[in-house]
Amino acid sequence: MFDASVRPGETDEHESLTSADRMEPKNMTTPPKGNPASYFPSIETKYGRPVQDWIDLINASPLTKHMELVGWLKTEHGLGHGHANALVAHTLAGRK
Repeated sequence: MFDASVRPGETDEHESLTSADRMEPKNMTTPPKGNPASYFPSIETKYGRPVQDWIDLINASPLTKHMELVGWLKTEHGLGHGHANALVAHTLAGRK
């Protein structure tokens, strides 16, 4: 990588990094894909309700489609998209 502020004979602090190290920073709080339950601790912390309350609420809803339920949790209950999506995915998977 070229850095105009580096004088001849000096090394750029990024020279020793591999190309993988220079990629976008890894978000260590992002749960692994395919595991909605990994969001549960942060959901309980942020919204102050046990996950089972949210699951019961989803199961009591007359809505049945994934994105309808996600939208409902977001608009009526103030959840963020990722949290609502994780709760709905987990709940609907349990119905199968």
